[in-house]
Amino acid sequence: MNTTLRRLASVVMVMFLALMVSTTWIQFFHADELNSDTRNIRSIYAEYGRARGPIVVGGEAVALSKPVDDEFGYQREYADGKLYSPLTGFFSLANGTFAIEHAENDYLNGQADALWVDRLQNMLTGRDPEGSSVELTVDPKAQQAAWDGLGDQRGAVVALDPKTGAILALVSKPSYDPNDLASHSTKEAGEAYTKLLNADGNPLKSNATADAYPPGSTFKLITTAAALESGDYTPDTVIDAPPSYTLTGTSTPVGNFAGTSCASAGKMTLADALRISCNTAFLGLAGDLGADAMDEQAEKFGYGDKFQIPFSTAASVYDQDPDSMSTAQVELSGIGQGSVIATPLQVAMVSAAIANGGEVMEPYSVDTVRDPQLEVVRETSPTSLGRAVSEKTAGQLTEMMKSVVESGSGTSAQISGVQVAGKTGTAQHGADTSKTDPHVWFTGFAPADDPQVAVAVVVEDGGDLGGQATGGSVSAPIAKAVMEAVLNG
Repeated sequence: MNTTLRRLASVVMVMFLALMVSTTWIQFFHADELNSDTRNIRSIYAEYGRARGPIVVGGEAVALSKPVDDEFGYQREYADGKLYSPLTGFFSLANGTFAIEHAENDYLNGQADALWVDRLQNMLTGRDPEGSSVELTVDPKAQQAAWDGLGDQRGAVVALDPKTGAILALVSKPSYDPNDLASHSTKEAGEAYTKLLNADGNPLKSNATADAYPPGSTFKLITTAAALESGDYTPDTVIDAPPSYTLTGTSTPVGNFAGTSCASAGKMTLADALRISCNTAFLGLAGDLGADAMDEQAEKFGYGDKFQIPFSTAASVYDQDPDSMSTAQVELSGIGQGSVIATPLQVAMVSAAIANGGEVMEPYSVDTVRDPQLEVVRETSPTSLGRAVSEKTAGQLTEMMKSVVESGSGTSAQISGVQVAGKTGTAQHGADTSKTDPHVWFTGFAPADDPQVAVAVVVEDGGDLGGQATGGSVSAPIAKAVMEAVLNG
């Protein structure tokens, strides 16, 4: 009998031990997985039942949680939702989190490791938990100017502080209202999300950071930088500028805008070629420089990299395989066509680096995170990504870009009493470029002698002017308005 009892007791002990190990394993090692499971209704109630921290721009909350009388406790609301949605993203019962709401979720919901003291105090005092506030670097006046400037046109605007990399404006159109996705009705929120997924122009995808376009003639800044950095060229170097250029190894002629001739003699200085954006001059220049020099220079400005701002951006690309590029492809890259694609953020970073004496700063949109007592728990420090060009080259590029705005293709970006440096761009796109209107660009910075803002603007398919559009006529005035908003404070 004793033997039977001992065996039974041993079995019971093993069962209890197995139960304890199993429970501990689930609760400890699978805690995060279980908490994030969308079927875990207790986790959902806990997440929505606490006061989520606000997202703040210029001292005003553009996203905040308000108490409501339902099972969730708080409703996420977005002021000027469409204006700021490419940055804020959304906090949705049905669709999860996106953009800042996703990247800074641990701070916004008060669960970040850095907030352990607050969590401990809440537990001891019984105080309801609160999230931290996330303060953005955005200048609300510049953001509004970018939004108003684009109007009903599709495209994007990005403005940066050249000295720090702080994002001063980031606008994408078409946009969306995150309030539609924040509904506590999963049916309504799900239908709103599906509608946006199927909407023309893909509003959920930020044209500023997640979409890449052929940069057109704005890429001539990189071609020029590669030439100057080689030591074989100066702004006064005379280069070929024929009326038409036949791509090497092909019978394909490429001309200048509207079929014009850049110079009656078929030659001009590098500075003048940039000033009037002479395609034929830059086709030949890129071919002479070669794929390696072009690719290396593009990479120094940030091409090939994704940035965390704090959500991830798309990478801009010079070419997926520069080593296999034909000479014709390299030539086309010199004018920002062919295999070259760039986000508006990247194009703004090129201008910002030139404005900053050649140093590339990492872009960021979160300035400060504060706990519920408004104590700073995290603050972003500007970070250098390295030097794209020497200070001498940056100074030469600045002078050349000033001439673009003073007497070249970018005169519409002129600001009274302020020297502006810039570059226009017109980019063909699509499988059959004869059937699509070009995207039009402007990028630049101001004041040229003490830069405070660098900007990039792209308007898809020529905007309201369609095939008659140029970067100077459509995008430059938008950039001007954004720069003025920053400079006027």
